[in-house]
Amino acid sequence: MSGGLEKGMSYVHELTLQAIFDLQKMAGLNGWSVHTLVMERAGKAIQNGRVGEYYVALQEVYSLSGNVAAHLVDFYAEKKMMQNRLDLIFGRMSLTHVFATSPLLCSFMVTCSAPVGLKQNPAMSVYPKATWGGRLRFRPTRDTAVQVGAYSVSALTDNPSGWSWGAENTTGLSLPIEFTWQPFLTRNRLPGHYVIGYAHDTTRYADKISSVYPKKLADRLPGTRSAPADMMWVEADQMMYRLGGRNMMAGGYLMAGYVHTTPHVANISDQAYGGFSMVGMIPGRITDRFGVLYSWYHVSQRRRLSQELAQEAGLPLGSSIHGIQNNSHIIEAYYGIDAFPGILIQPEFQYMIHPGETHRIPNAVMAGLKLIANL
Repeated sequence: MSGGLEKGMSYVHELTLQAIFDLQKMAGLNGWSVHTLVMERAGKAIQNGRVGEYYVALQEVYSLSGNVAAHLVDFYAEKKMMQNRLDLIFGRMSLTHVFATSPLLCSFMVTCSAPVGLKQNPAMSVYPKATWGGRLRFRPTRDTAVQVGAYSVSALTDNPSGWSWGAENTTGLSLPIEFTWQPFLTRNRLPGHYVIGYAHDTTRYADKISSVYPKKLADRLPGTRSAPADMMWVEADQMMYRLGGRNMMAGGYLMAGYVHTTPHVANISDQAYGGFSMVGMIPGRITDRFGVLYSWYHVSQRRRLSQELAQEAGLPLGSSIHGIQNNSHIIEAYYGIDAFPGILIQPEFQYMIHPGETHRIPNAVMAGLKLIANL
């Protein structure tokens, strides 16, 4: 609507077909199932040409695999054991299906399906990027769970169709571990969701000092080296009050999180976010929801240093960089309307401060509409 590089509109869509095969019913294999998901995406994202933003995807359904007719996202097997206390999955999947996610994150567009600070990293194979891997989750108590995984790593832009398994260029192994606490607090049994996680990527990445500064010159600088990547995340959301009525999830929630990635190998090294979500805010509309989320993104000090050195040497920063990058902020608000069974209409508002992580582009004001139809 205003700010950014230019005014204009953008349209994107996603069509998905999901199937779950219950092998216990089909073949008598107790606890076994197979999960598949194929999707099609099309359109043109708003963030690059209109806003001037290249790190943060502003439209949920358009990122890694835009304009692909039939992208294979999931094809994995699942085995549940010990009365569902132990769960094993293996095959082709997105790591952020099960790690670094939250029940509330995908009610917002920018953070779905994981915080942006993690989605920048190949080790996280963010939806719809799928990779070979496996995850084992154990629930020692009703309210706690610990899960570990091992996933192959390749560039986020590798294998855009999702079908070329043999053509993938594996660079390393991602090893995530995560602990979750899901309590029901107070006499009103208010649900909470608290997560702390860590992942190590064995891939050797080039130091971000050479992202703009020529590599031959960057290699002469002290402290430059290729290195693996480490990521950590803390996420929390908690129902603060319950409205009552027939919808047990109706009420108000607070949510917050923080992400950090090794600065030597990341574009966005830090992210913090906080917000709230309210279900059933208007009397008689107990399934409608309203939410506001603030996010802060911090550019890696090594990428920023590369830009500073290049500018001092009179070298170009690149067509997508409008100045020395530091940080950006996004405020997002929505109101989700359950118009009909299976139909959600969601007006959206976004305000981005410092698009492109510089002070060269005017703050961008965006308004949009999201429509979700589940058949």
